[in-house]
Amino acid sequence: MFTSQRRRGKKTAIDSDCARRSRKDFMSRSLRIIIADDDAAILEGYAKTIRALGHSVVGTASSGQELVEQCHTHNPELVITDIKMGDPDGIEAARQICRNEAVPIIFVSGYHDPELIERAQTDYVLGYLIKPVRKADLETAIAIAMGRFEEYQILRMEANHYRQTLANRKIIERAKGILMKQTKMHEVEAFARLQELAREKNRKLVEIAEMIVTADEILH
Repeated sequence: MFTSQRRRGKKTAIDSDCARRSRKDFMSRSLRIIIADDDAAILEGYAKTIRALGHSVVGTASSGQELVEQCHTHNPELVITDIKMGDPDGIEAARQICRNEAVPIIFVSGYHDPELIERAQTDYVLGYLIKPVRKADLETAIAIAMGRFEEYQILRMEANHYRQTLANRKIIERAKGILMKQTKMHEVEAFARLQELAREKNRKLVEIAEMIVTADEILH
């Protein structure tokens, strides 16, 4: 028990350390950024500031639809977009972008509107700035957004791993039950037989279990 707790604690510490290193990496390397605003002067200002911070502007957009198209074309590492744009607005555009692939997004608005803030609370929205946006504000928002996004990705990978582990366990339990029913083996013997088959076939235990379950479904 204590060994398991130590392992979990060690894993958590490693993940946290990875997140910290990632934040430093994002702050020190150039990011590929797409910016969107229906005001050309503001877009130009964002572009100058972003380049001054050492990042690259790989696309610009003046509408929600154009933003979605730019993201599909250029696969940015970060999106900075105004909310009050048409066809659709920035919030709906963000939802469409993240439907296909997770991208960190920073919203910019000229209004401190509680309704807009509530609508903006989607999974990948990691920053909300009020115009006018200063260079220092943008630099801080980018660093925080990318750090949080990396942590989110780590958590999502862990969740996927745990779900897969649980699914594998269920398949193995089903296969073990089939062996016990058909051969009258005890539980320990059935599991040992699965392990033996995996070694003989040089396959993963779950792959052997899936074959047994599939064969049983075909026969019955």
